[in-house]
Amino acid sequence: MTAQLPDQDETVSPEDPFPRRRVPVLGTEMSYVDVGDGGAGGDTIVFLHGNPTSSYLWRNVIPHVQHLGRCIAPDLVGMGESGKLPHPERGTYSFAAHAEHLAAFLEAVGVERRVTLVLHDWGSALGFDWARRHPEAVRGLAFTEAIVTPMTWADWPASGRKIFRTMRGDDGETVVLEKNVFVERILPASTLRGLSPEAHERYRQPFGTPEDRWPTLEWPRQIPLDNVPPRVRDVVAQYGVWLRGSAVPKLFLNAEPGWLLVGRPRSLVRRWPSLTEVTVPGAHFVPEDSPHAIGRALADWIPTLP
Repeated sequence: MTAQLPDQDETVSPEDPFPRRRVPVLGTEMSYVDVGDGGAGGDTIVFLHGNPTSSYLWRNVIPHVQHLGRCIAPDLVGMGESGKLPHPERGTYSFAAHAEHLAAFLEAVGVERRVTLVLHDWGSALGFDWARRHPEAVRGLAFTEAIVTPMTWADWPASGRKIFRTMRGDDGETVVLEKNVFVERILPASTLRGLSPEAHERYRQPFGTPEDRWPTLEWPRQIPLDNVPPRVRDVVAQYGVWLRGSAVPKLFLNAEPGWLLVGRPRSLVRRWPSLTEVTVPGAHFVPEDSPHAIGRALADWIPTLP
């Protein structure tokens, strides 16, 4: 299928209209956007980013929905403007560490009921896992280019197998910590429209030194491929079972052509109950390719939620 290009008449502005707040979390601080008003119903919309981005990813999406609830977009620990973990090494920024910090963050900012989660990349795994653990709090799940099942290398996009194998191996420190490959090469190459210099610089800022870049290396090593690492495989398998059986409303923002959520994983998602699918143009970093299409889809869908 020929890839549909994003509407070039719709500007993807590099400008970030939202100030950041900070809250203490487990010995560090996490930075976050907090705009809009949940009103008497306490409706909250939580936006979770992945690797190597930040809450900045959602800058052009949030304005479409901030009239519908309190919009919260954290920077994951060690990313964006959030604090770093001390003395990072292999395993410091594990999935478990991120999940622990995210849970503590959501508790600290009062996210506890009528929550709609908007998820991308590793933010999807963190969000799906949190939702499985707090099903009574979840109003809806919206996701794009998400991690929905344990994978094999046959599921992994062919164009990414070589570099991801390298990052997961002994040369990972060289290509990611020293050469900053995830930010400098993979990020801009994984959009349809590319990144403006201003946007690229914003994503580059948190990762100025090799030590700062540990999160961007740990995330590819956490991907559950061929049962490695087993703990993350188990987490993804558990929330996958829950999603297949849960009636919670789901909005699948299907990226065309997409990159990660294609093939077998896409087929699995389409069998989930209570699913609405909307297709938007995008490679992997879909909120950079089609933020306004995502925003409009969310603005249409969220008011239908119970």
